Amino acid sequence: MPTTNQRLTTRIGYGFDSHEFHPGIPLKIGGITLAHDKGLGGHSDGDVLLHAIADALLGAVAAPDIGALFPPSDPKWKGADSVVFLREALKRVHDAGYGVANLDASLILAAPKIGPHAAAIRVRVAELLEVRSDCVGVKAKTPEGLNQENAAVAHVVVLLEQQRVPKKSRQANKE
Repeated sequence: MPTTNQRLTTRIGYGFDSHEFHPGIPLKIGGITLAHDKGLGGHSDGDVLLHAIADALLGAVAAPDIGALFPPSDPKWKGADSVVFLREALKRVHDAGYGVANLDASLILAAPKIGPHAAAIRVRVAELLEVRSDCVGVKAKTPEGLNQENAAVAHVVVLLEQQRVPKKSRQANKE
């Protein structure tokens, strides 16, 4: 067990999110707008994958989740681009002295099929996380027998690696 003077060199975070489909809303998954007759309802743009990634990143550095940082009760987040949430989560990861090593995501939804869009989603997520696209895994499953045909679910695991001493530790050493 590390003491207060030792730092973990790796951290793992897990994120989960789900949203229900609604007509008349653009469908965004992984920062990409997909052609579909329904989009995901949510206080922001409903990007289930970016929400789960943000929570995985925040959890890995023991930060508050996106609901605490961007409360749905705050009208300024209504319709917000989920990239904002992801960027804040990544900033907190970097401030803690870590960088993303890799990410693995599973999407569960009946439609649309993710296969034709997986490469574009991987590239966009990698760009947002500042990693190579071969460090991002995206796969999809159908919710067979789960009665979730009108929802999308995302599960994400992220591995962080220590990059440098975090800002807080540097400030404490100066005092």
